[in-house]
Amino acid sequence: MKLKNIFARDLLWITPLSLGLGAILSFLQPGSWLTGWLGFSFLFFLSFFLLTISTKWGGGASTAGQKNTAPPLTSSQCSFGSAKKTLAWIVALAFALRLAGGVAAYLALPVDGFDDEDDKAGYVFTDARRRDAQAWELAGSDQPIITALTDKFTYDQYGGLLGFSALIYRYLSPDAHRPLMMVLVSAFIAALGLPFLWKAAGQLWGAKAALASSWIFALYPESVLLGGSAMREPYLMTFSAMVLWGFVNWQENRNREAWLWSGIGLAGMLLVSPGVALATLVLFAGWVYFTSGRGRVSWWVVAVVVLVFTAGLFILSAGLNRQGNLGGGTPVGIIGAFWSEAVSWDVYQLERGSGWVQKLFNRMPEWLRLPFVTVYGIFQPVLPAAFVEPTTLTWRIIAILRALGWYALLPMLILPFVAAAVDRSDVKRKLWMWITLFSWTWILLTALRGGGDQWDNPRYRAILFLWQAVMAGHAFVWWRGTGNPWPVRVIGMEAVFLLFFTQWYVNRYYHFGPQLEFAQIVLIISGLWILILLGGWAWDRRLRLTGRG
Repeated sequence: MKLKNIFARDLLWITPLSLGLGAILSFLQPGSWLTGWLGFSFLFFLSFFLLTISTKWGGGASTAGQKNTAPPLTSSQCSFGSAKKTLAWIVALAFALRLAGGVAAYLALPVDGFDDEDDKAGYVFTDARRRDAQAWELAGSDQPIITALTDKFTYDQYGGLLGFSALIYRYLSPDAHRPLMMVLVSAFIAALGLPFLWKAAGQLWGAKAALASSWIFALYPESVLLGGSAMREPYLMTFSAMVLWGFVNWQENRNREAWLWSGIGLAGMLLVSPGVALATLVLFAGWVYFTSGRGRVSWWVVAVVVLVFTAGLFILSAGLNRQGNLGGGTPVGIIGAFWSEAVSWDVYQLERGSGWVQKLFNRMPEWLRLPFVTVYGIFQPVLPAAFVEPTTLTWRIIAILRALGWYALLPMLILPFVAAAVDRSDVKRKLWMWITLFSWTWILLTALRGGGDQWDNPRYRAILFLWQAVMAGHAFVWWRGTGNPWPVRVIGMEAVFLLFFTQWYVNRYYHFGPQLEFAQIVLIISGLWILILLGGWAWDRRLRLTGRG
């Protein structure tokens, strides 16, 4: 009865808020206002209800009889006094930021964007516009929704997100194309991953790590931008969180419910992006290897992993082959051919689209071009360029927020190497080194695959943003707990990079200040980095020798 009364109280705010917000969004969209109001209100109601349930579950106490290694959050660890209240604020803010950002971009871009098809329609991403248009086309046809998984739709390799979008349009918006419905759903899906991350990180690494990782996951600007768009990344982030919780729950408690969440997460990945499912299985295979003590793994667990991995491999190769006739014959051959062609094309596009990159390519040996593109991709979106490059106000705000978020996160992604190196627990050190190496391998591959593009690189990188949030949260908690001086030094190295490249971009666009060649700037920055690294090492060694370190 008590639980029933709790949900009854929730309905008292969920229902009027859903109806009110549904009415507002319906005014902003074409078609019948009544039809739009009913559709939006239903989606709001479902979103608020499921987010409320998941937040209560995520912030609640552990199930009786289960092992829980994470103590509850105390008032000194969070400003809201309790885990449940803190998580509720984080989830609510994550949902609100993504929805508000998506609606604001939809309204602002046609007025203050560029004169292209995407901006005129209110879309930040070209892929979102094209997929959304095909989903509306499928929804209005007499074909079954499952056609999205079988036919060759150009803008959705695997058909899962396309089919889901078409399903919503067909039954909740049959009279008009309402893109904000998919923005609402994306915001909901993105926020839904937070309770799973909170619960998994808290149980495995403690309350402080859960708090830090969840805030990073909720506030990171690239995640907010993607969560307010009809893109696949919000789905993949949440599916990753579900799989993480299922894995942790099984590892810690041997709870059979864990397989349900892992199964849902992996099934969602297979429908939206099978490659992410394969990468996730590789990550957890390494996790088990480094923490299980000489591989104590049940044969049936191995069988399930092999089955899912094989299915994902074939689905991935089939989806890639739908884009064109790729050689190779086998799934591995098709994936390899696609990767080779994609990287070559992206590098070509980068060179053709940027005069200064073309100039650099002409001066450097051919073998150095791919490493250059990879490093250039890691630093995208470039923060100095976001402030300096001419653009509209709307795009400048988006660019600055995205770049600020990445350059604030980047030092926290480097610090886990330092934290793992000084960790005295062998198992914990190996696990963090594995997660860090895996995440950085993904970052490097996406930088290479994105060809240095300021949009594709961050978007591909954000597909596995869950693990970056976990790494950054761990690094932040370690820094606060130990007072280690290396985080300040890493931030100092980043400041050197930003200082010199800000001057380079200012001179490039406004001809202000001394003009340095790109190679000269790289040499100066590299020299200062070496000084910071050697100076820090020498200082720490001196402190140890004098007994003060």
